[in-house]
Amino acid sequence: MSAIAAKAGADAGAFQPVPSIIALVLAIIVIAVGFVLGVGQTLCLIILGAALIAFGVHFVPVGGAPAAMGQAPGIATGVPMLAAGAGLAGLFGGAWAAELGLAVALAGGAIGGALMMAITCLMVNMSYVFGMGIPPASGKIEKDPLTGYTQPEFKSQGTEGHGLPFISYVGGVIGGLLGGLGGTLIYIELLEFYEAAGLDFAVGLAGILAVAMFLVIAVLAAYNITGTIEGPHDPKFK
Repeated sequence: MSAIAAKAGADAGAFQPVPSIIALVLAIIVIAVGFVLGVGQTLCLIILGAALIAFGVHFVPVGGAPAAMGQAPGIATGVPMLAAGAGLAGLFGGAWAAELGLAVALAGGAIGGALMMAITCLMVNMSYVFGMGIPPASGKIEKDPLTGYTQPEFKSQGTEGHGLPFISYVGGVIGGLLGGLGGTLIYIELLEFYEAAGLDFAVGLAGILAVAMFLVIAVLAAYNITGTIEGPHDPKFK
């Protein structure tokens, strides 16, 4: 009995082709129905925005409770909260620039999300270095792939690392950029759809639904991470 249970548990995280194919077929059907109803382009761009958000979440360095105690690299919070913060900053930036055109709005959203993450990552490292007296170090790589700085000699004994190495910092900024870009794209498409429908409260409704979609997508993406992640160099990223 235990062997059967162990085998089932081992296969639980493996790639399941049948559910993936079913999900793909359902997505194609939904898009086809959207084109029949005349909203196919809007639906496709919303799906693209959702994909950007889900992909960007995996760049964000999240350390959770261990990071709060200086025992793991990353920012001391959960994946959905951190991703939602970056996305909301991007949404605000994109919404303010919505009247200036799609390109400017998307750029504003991407920069807003990236700037929020850049400031957050900077303050995290300042807290570790000047508050706790420990340097940023990763426990999952020997050298930072961007700077070439070695990591083991800076990692405290008994920890998985601490702070945000440069690769994690850059990953956080990229994650914020993608999240802000995707969230703004969803907002703009919803706004255009509701304005075309003649709704007086199009701005508010588009904003509420864009934020709601961002939170849902961030939570779903967090299940794929299952815990903490250091950034694009983390094995979980693959």
